Amino acid sequence: MAFDHLRTVSLASALALATSLVATPALGQEATPRAAEADTGEILVTARRREESLQDTPVAISAFSAEMLEERQIQATADLERITPSLQFKPAGQLSGNSASAVVFIRGVGQVDPTAAVDPGVGVYLDEVYLGRAVGGAIDFGDIAGVEVLRGPQGTLFGRNTIGGAILVRTKQPVLGEFSGRVRARAGQDNWYEGFAALNVPLGETVAARVSGGFRKRDGYVIRAFDGLDLGNENRWSLAGSVKWEPSSDFDLFIRADYSKQDENGAPFTFAGINEQAPVAAIASVAAGCPGATIPFAPLTPGDPRFGAPNVPQINDVRCANDFQDRGPFVNGGNAPVQSNSEVWGVGATANIRLNDQLAVKLITSYRETQSRGVRDGDNTPLLLITTDVAAESQQFSQEVQLQLDFGSVSAIVGGYYFDETTNERATVPLAFPPSPPVIGSLLAGGPGSRDLQVSRLKTDSVAGFGQLTWKPTDRLELSGGLRYTSDRKYYQGTVLNLFPSTQPDPNPLPTLATGQGGSLFIFPRPFQRDFAALTGSASVQYRWSPAISTYASYAKSFKSGGFNTRYNAAPAGNLPVPFADESVTSYEVGAKTNIGRLRLNLAAFQAEYQDIQLIFRQGVVPLLFNAGEARIRGLELEASYRSTFGLVFDGGISMLDDKIKSVTPIPGATATVTPADDLPFTPELQANFGISYAIPLGGNATLTPRVDGSYQSKITFITGSIPSIEENGYFVGNASLTLKLDNGIEIGGGVNNLFDERYLIQGNASLATLGYAERIYARPRSWYVQVSAAF
Repeated sequence: MAFDHLRTVSLASALALATSLVATPALGQEATPRAAEADTGEILVTARRREESLQDTPVAISAFSAEMLEERQIQATADLERITPSLQFKPAGQLSGNSASAVVFIRGVGQVDPTAAVDPGVGVYLDEVYLGRAVGGAIDFGDIAGVEVLRGPQGTLFGRNTIGGAILVRTKQPVLGEFSGRVRARAGQDNWYEGFAALNVPLGETVAARVSGGFRKRDGYVIRAFDGLDLGNENRWSLAGSVKWEPSSDFDLFIRADYSKQDENGAPFTFAGINEQAPVAAIASVAAGCPGATIPFAPLTPGDPRFGAPNVPQINDVRCANDFQDRGPFVNGGNAPVQSNSEVWGVGATANIRLNDQLAVKLITSYRETQSRGVRDGDNTPLLLITTDVAAESQQFSQEVQLQLDFGSVSAIVGGYYFDETTNERATVPLAFPPSPPVIGSLLAGGPGSRDLQVSRLKTDSVAGFGQLTWKPTDRLELSGGLRYTSDRKYYQGTVLNLFPSTQPDPNPLPTLATGQGGSLFIFPRPFQRDFAALTGSASVQYRWSPAISTYASYAKSFKSGGFNTRYNAAPAGNLPVPFADESVTSYEVGAKTNIGRLRLNLAAFQAEYQDIQLIFRQGVVPLLFNAGEARIRGLELEASYRSTFGLVFDGGISMLDDKIKSVTPIPGATATVTPADDLPFTPELQANFGISYAIPLGGNATLTPRVDGSYQSKITFITGSIPSIEENGYFVGNASLTLKLDNGIEIGGGVNNLFDERYLIQGNASLATLGYAERIYARPRSWYVQVSAAF
């Protein structure tokens, strides 16, 4: 294929260029990108693919060094929402059941569907490498250097699927000529044990290596009544190794490999409600022998008296699908097998080549693999309403080439990007009834017995060219603009097989299968192809009124490509997969950045037009994506940081969002799950955080530092549509810690998370109309820990 040839040529050219320039004496040194705080209080970021001061960058950025993250007890990307305005980072995607599957939104833009056929709306980058799958985006912070959260569309320089923003995670690189290391051990409530170690080793004057590894074990906090299994437990470990070669001041090569694995019991979903009149709830109850439960035997029509309340009586009988199945926020009532596991590894190389004082080349090459499986009992009851079993294997290769130019008042970056990803996904979904639609027409009182088996192969080839030019006509004024052209080609090939007892009728019967079951099969034997392309751009103007105050205005547009729907419970029209198109966000923003004395204060106000939103509709029980929405999102964000001379430190942030669904386009044959009166998911009106610490000198270089952190979030919904049982009405969470730092590099500390034992939701999902279930995840209750670390 042309794309495969392009990948081979790209990789070969990159390696050849790097090899040829290694032997060439170089002339300068490129600064290592970082988000670290220097002694002067300046924070350096790489939001525009070059190192510059946070206060000189006309982008809304939250930047955190490794020390800041550790002090505020931010241990993974999922914790970043506690300290970042407008960011929502949730584990356990609604349809995956996998705790490693990330659902990420920035400024109300993201994607709730974490499956392979759908791209995320916020890009997560590890050492400048884009992570294509939702599984793998939930990263534990081990040997971390810093994190930047870029808010708003970032499509010009970061490209694929950054219509909401981007999260840049950077690990620590080896340091030449230094032998050093760090170890950390932690223990706490719920049999919480974790350890981490990192070692920097010089291998010569021009080469150094760094290795690190860690583990975490912790009991779950949701217990299944059926078998005592603890859900929400943690059992994960990781390894990483890197080498840095710097033979001259004009060339360096950084190679890093990482591996992580988790093997856990399952996401801590619990019961949130049942619609007793839903078809599946009624059928499951009849099959289980619920006294008085009834189902209709003919297609449902408006006003059909056979489908009225109560289809399932409100009696406390375990055979009845009703709200008596509620076991509370930390007890699960399901009995189906559950699990959550993932295995991720990757290797990447970054070469920086300085050709002269004006020109530099950067090459970024990476290969990554992800395997995952998540099984959940969606209804969280002993009955069979729905269970999902989703497993996937994914391989991705990416190559990026950048040419960086610096001519004093004019600087630019020009580059090309190639991305290739192949994912094989298998989804098994036991249901309480045979294929639909029609939902009711093919039902008999023979009980549950439908199982959908979906096997999908999805492939993406993406190429892009981009450039951005920055001009400073005066020391105070900066003008910047850029364009990116992206071409995505997506392939889909799949098989969908419905299995159910042969006693039940099938409008499209096949010969009895070897399992002794009847079935209906529809297959997409050839790869279906669809191309998506867009020219997007950005522009900004920044004016520095004084060394301490600057303002900016910016425009940005980014897009996220479409794809193919892969979930079916009945053959689509023409036996062809239904595609969905790309969506886009156009954002207008103004901001101010100030650094007066020891107080840093940054503000941003924006309006975004969200077009052709990929919304979930229902065809019977099946969730499918369609481009059926237009929305407007407005917001105001503020971040503050104060570093006193006497040990007091304050960090804080706040965001206010106002979202409006302007229109929802009807889809023939499908039911919308949202109306213009609803809120967008993961878009709270108010989000705020603060952190206060005070370092108390104890003599010598020892200090004792008490710290308090807090975060508040107003009402939030987790899926499209207003469903009160899975909406969180707002909450405040406080954490407290105490750390003793000794002058020999040893630190001893401890703390309490969720200090006030707040009970609040972190995830929710529902299909009440047909399947009849709702489920949710509460956050872990109050817990304590102690920790000791040492550095040398």
